[in-house]
Amino acid sequence: MKRRPAIAALAAATAFALALTGCGSSTSSSSSSSNPVTPKFNAANGAIFNPSTKKGGTITYANSGDWDNLDPADTYYGYSWDFIRYYGRSLVMFKPAPGDASTQLVPDLATSLGAPSDNNKTWTYHIRPGLKYSDGTTITTKDIKYDVERSLDKTVFPNGPSYFNDLLDLQGYTSPYKDSSPDKLGLKAIETPDDNTIVFHLNQPFSEFDYLAMLPATIPVPVSADTGATYKTHIVSSGPYMFDSYVAGKSFSLKRNPNWDPKSDPNRPALPNNVSVKLNVNAEDIDKQLLNGTLDVAVDATGVQSDTQAQIVNNPQLKARADLAPLARLWYTTINSNVAPFDNIDCRKAVMLAADHDGFLRAFGGAYGGVIATSLMPPILPGATKADPYNFLANKGGDPTGAKAELAKCGKPNGFTTNMSYRAERPKEKAEGEALQQSLGKVGIKVNLKPYPQGDYFKLYAGKPAFVEANDLGLSAMGWGQDWPDGFGYLSQIVDSRVIRASGGNTNLGVKDPQVDSMIDQALVTADTPARNKIWGQIDAKVMDDAYILPGVWASVLLYRPAGLTNVFISNSFGGYDYMTLGVSTS
Repeated sequence: MKRRPAIAALAAATAFALALTGCGSSTSSSSSSSNPVTPKFNAANGAIFNPSTKKGGTITYANSGDWDNLDPADTYYGYSWDFIRYYGRSLVMFKPAPGDASTQLVPDLATSLGAPSDNNKTWTYHIRPGLKYSDGTTITTKDIKYDVERSLDKTVFPNGPSYFNDLLDLQGYTSPYKDSSPDKLGLKAIETPDDNTIVFHLNQPFSEFDYLAMLPATIPVPVSADTGATYKTHIVSSGPYMFDSYVAGKSFSLKRNPNWDPKSDPNRPALPNNVSVKLNVNAEDIDKQLLNGTLDVAVDATGVQSDTQAQIVNNPQLKARADLAPLARLWYTTINSNVAPFDNIDCRKAVMLAADHDGFLRAFGGAYGGVIATSLMPPILPGATKADPYNFLANKGGDPTGAKAELAKCGKPNGFTTNMSYRAERPKEKAEGEALQQSLGKVGIKVNLKPYPQGDYFKLYAGKPAFVEANDLGLSAMGWGQDWPDGFGYLSQIVDSRVIRASGGNTNLGVKDPQVDSMIDQALVTADTPARNKIWGQIDAKVMDDAYILPGVWASVLLYRPAGLTNVFISNSFGGYDYMTLGVSTS
């Protein structure tokens, strides 16, 4: 619905833009077609490029694959968590600001961050009064509780993290769709004493619960509108935009939510009138559309493709419209210990030693794609040690002699054959697989590449144990970024064996080590921060020693911002542009 913004909305947007400018923008005034800003390489990294309060127009996104899910109970891609804030509001959120400020939590639906009690085992939040859904009905804390309950059902909603499953005092509760309790009050671990108060009871102390309150699973869902797995086709919005159209696998669009009150939402400027998203668009075509100005944003935030990157960095005019975003993200290959012969540690170590690390880096863009990773945790995270136990940096092209020695130890002196999965819509992951094909082939390990669709990669393929074992997927291309900036928020969902579910949707693609699980538990009860961070580094070292994960690249991504974008800056929390604050030039 297009309408003239109210004076209050304009005031809120103006205050927001001024606040952003105060965060370190290199430009001193709002831009318009009569006052253009000069583009500059990396201008949106740590500052706001082209700030503006102007509303209107349509911002257009494209995705090289399909969404994992638009449902807040069932989504885990970082770009989805960034984008979902258009139509959903969680209890708290990452601050919409450039640089390090973007890793700070601020209230969203809630009036403040959580109030802990009972030694951090109980957390209480109050939400803002008078909040409305897009259909005009009132948002209550019971709706927040209900979406958290939905997210626990990993049969209906296999995607998404398992933090609530792991940390709430569930007492056997599994799903609102299976609730047979006589009182029908739902999960006892969450109380809603009134429509504006919600209380979470945990099974152990957890001082970082505000990060869980940031998750999309705390976006409210009205019970009356829920249809389980098909809710994604008719989501009821709590944010400034609501769904206008939805064509499965092809596109969807958003329009303004007439019942969103900007007075209740100091975080969202809501500049465009409409948001349009195209799905399953070829990655190279997305780059072409960005460069010719017919597309505003590549939503998956994995950076431009190799040919486009070369075109940009060698053309000063194009490079001035690019940003190099350093990320708390690792591109890597999982070596699945459930798939023979990788149940033998020496066969896993053969892969670690044979891999061509320069080739891995070239697959992700070379110097503009990051640096060779030597362990799991990116150096910018607390607890990262930057250890190099396999001497990757000394043997950037691989160590065939060492790899052959490991093959002999695991009883495969002549090598073996395995399969490797990757996301079909991601040329960089295909290039990663091809680099491994070549380097592992030199020691007799034959790798067959198996592409699978991005949208269901974790739900049905690489993240579904039965499929992995039945299809001999010994290797899987994978990328991982922080859920929040500490060891638990980075490591737990990829190395804790207890988060692996038979139903699929897993992001731990094969690390099963009881010692690692025990070390995670130890870290959670370690109050001293330096001591806790040291444990995260030790967990990283243990996974590396056991050769479950071949680290490839500590990532950077080269992003391109077309001329029409306003309010552009990189969010360190999401690893790409902050989508919620973007605007478009309308003249």
